[in-house]
Amino acid sequence: MLNELCHELNNWFDKERIIGDVTIEDGKVTDSLFLSKIQPNQYFRIVGSVFNDGVYQYTDELTLTDETFRGGLWLMAIPKDVLDLADDIKAWCDKYESVDSVAMSPFQSESFGGYSYSKASGGSADGSTSPTWQSTFAKKLKLWRKL
Repeated sequence: MLNELCHELNNWFDKERIIGDVTIEDGKVTDSLFLSKIQPNQYFRIVGSVFNDGVYQYTDELTLTDETFRGGLWLMAIPKDVLDLADDIKAWCDKYESVDSVAMSPFQSESFGGYSYSKASGGSADGSTSPTWQSTFAKKLKLWRKL
């Protein structure tokens, strides 16, 4: 979710970019400059990889796909509020983006067995009437968005 969130915000919270030849061996980044600067549990982004592009948390359990590429390792400093927001968005997606979710139903109204309902129409920019995490969390996303 963090990769998708940072992409939506156009904000990678990068503190330092290490650009050059990157080797991932035995599932770990071997670049000595990266290893000297990264902190345990810090987030980082891999850019330019065939197999590993994305945002990761630097932990002992992290296992990447071995490769060598010319690209970048971006050390990130993601604020706790953004990490909490990512958790909230993930929980919302888990709840409302399922096939069974009434909120995500393509129907504006239904009636059966003497019961009926109608959803309010919001008129979103993409023409859909179903809420997205982007529209649901728009106010909070605005605080962190870069143009």
